Amino acid sequence: MGKICAVFGGSQGIGKAVAELLARKGCHLAIIARNLEVAQNTARGLGAGHLALSCDVSREQEVQRAFEEIQRNLGPINYLVNAAGINRDGLLLRTKTEDMVSQIHTNLLGTMLTCKAAVKSMIHHQGGAIVNIGFIHTEMTAHLEEDELKKAIPLGRFGDPHEVAQAVLFLLESPYVTGSTLIVDGGLQLLI
Repeated sequence: MGKICAVFGGSQGIGKAVAELLARKGCHLAIIARNLEVAQNTARGLGAGHLALSCDVSREQEVQRAFEEIQRNLGPINYLVNAAGINRDGLLLRTKTEDMVSQIHTNLLGTMLTCKAAVKSMIHHQGGAIVNIGFIHTEMTAHLEEDELKKAIPLGRFGDPHEVAQAVLFLLESPYVTGSTLIVDGGLQLLI
């Protein structure tokens, strides 16, 4: 494959599963997370030729610096995977406003900022692919009431990060699939 891929949120959960699969396919990866040490551990686990960076995706200057580092160390990116996210789940009446703002800044604004930076590079180099990942069962969602949620999923279980990684790989390697939403939810969408 030989492509350059930036995986924001690549140090754990879905992002890590995506990074592991892409590394096996020959991609050169930039593992980006808030915690540099965890990102470095993940990058080392993938073998040689990968980069680890620290970045708060809600801060545009940090996102810009991350893309500059990727360009300098690996080259222009071909793929962007947005798996960074935080969860401040709780009852609305008990949720602090700062938690809501933090979640919006990371999960929404952060995705927009990384896409903006990636698209500039992709237009300049005439191509690329972006995959934005939503919710699935990971360490971040481990506190949720599992038994009740599993009953609502037709397959009767949560998806695994490696199953989502397969879907991400499909989207990245399918140049004629564009502007699409691929639902990977064990059939939950069928009930809505």
